[in-house]
Amino acid sequence: MPPKNRFAEMLPELTAIRHDFHENPELLFDVHRTAAKVAEFCRAIGCDEVVEGIGRTGVVAVIKGKTDTKGRVIGLRADMDALPIHEQTGVGYASKTPGKMHACGHDGHTTMLMGAAKYLAETRNFDGTAVMIFQPAEEGGGGGREMCADGMMDRWGINEVYGMHNMPGIPVGQFAIRPGAMMAAADQFEIVVTGKGGHAAKPHDCIDTTVIAAHIIVALQTIASRGVDPLKQVVVSVCTVATDSTAHNVIPQVVKMKGTARTMDFGVQDFVERRVKEIAEGTALALGAKAEVTYTRGYPVTVNTPENTDYAAEVAKAVSGKVDTDTAPLMGAEDFSFMLLERPGAYIFLGNGDTAMVHHPAYNFDDSAIPFGSSWYAGMVEARLPAA
Repeated sequence: MPPKNRFAEMLPELTAIRHDFHENPELLFDVHRTAAKVAEFCRAIGCDEVVEGIGRTGVVAVIKGKTDTKGRVIGLRADMDALPIHEQTGVGYASKTPGKMHACGHDGHTTMLMGAAKYLAETRNFDGTAVMIFQPAEEGGGGGREMCADGMMDRWGINEVYGMHNMPGIPVGQFAIRPGAMMAAADQFEIVVTGKGGHAAKPHDCIDTTVIAAHIIVALQTIASRGVDPLKQVVVSVCTVATDSTAHNVIPQVVKMKGTARTMDFGVQDFVERRVKEIAEGTALALGAKAEVTYTRGYPVTVNTPENTDYAAEVAKAVSGKVDTDTAPLMGAEDFSFMLLERPGAYIFLGNGDTAMVHHPAYNFDDSAIPFGSSWYAGMVEARLPAA
């Protein structure tokens, strides 16, 4: 069946909301305007409870069904924050704030969940409780982790949780999902190599940190090529290299490297962390220098519970009829993973058409996707909490 007719009727209103969010992007936890607009909307449509300040600036809105015979609660999540990017879309509702833009479509995600909330508050054709989760700081701030740390799951008794992200390259209205690992864990590391600086013409009097850093960079590639099962995904990338000298004839005393490690398996993540440290420290030691490694775990692997993946796919099929249930996993990261560590659930992609990729200055969310996304959000509640 097509998207719910109610969302086609709401589309002009929802599009206006989305454009307002797009014009006024906010970063990380500093989403005070966006969160206030969301909370005001949820109160106006008659949500039974609206709580602000969860996970610092998150909003939770509760909608009760006509009945509640089993005490079941479904959580639906959307993210609210933008990115520090100069917009290049040329649209009439482009960002009014230089250096900030909704380059990942979170304005669309928030709008779609608001639309679903309005529909559910109007119809209440379900048995149980729907919890709308509007999250700050997905783009590197860990807002999902902070909302969970605030006790959100237990406070509202959430049993299952579902999230969605638009995806360029997939036709508008089509969905893609997979069971198990869907997106990667994203860790960061910094390696500081200290040797003995000196004149480039007298390398024998120095301990050359640039050469040692080069050996470390090459050796780190053996983690993927020789340390991990080739059927398991892993990426180890050194992305910046900086020395304490800018002269063409000075061997630097110190070299600093920064990089990222992406993994799709918790065991592989542990292995990578250990080997980054061993390789850097061991290589430096073998060449007469010292390496200090700081390894920081970021977002965990986003893992879809198989059973809940099936539920999400069935609702998506009911909305569009076109669902890829074995889409390729992505090495990007997503902090909805923190919610999936606490509750069973699933994360799904919704097509955004042939547009620029997310995080690109020319990216823009396709408003025609709104009825599909709102229908899926609302459909998850009606499917998992069928009316008594």
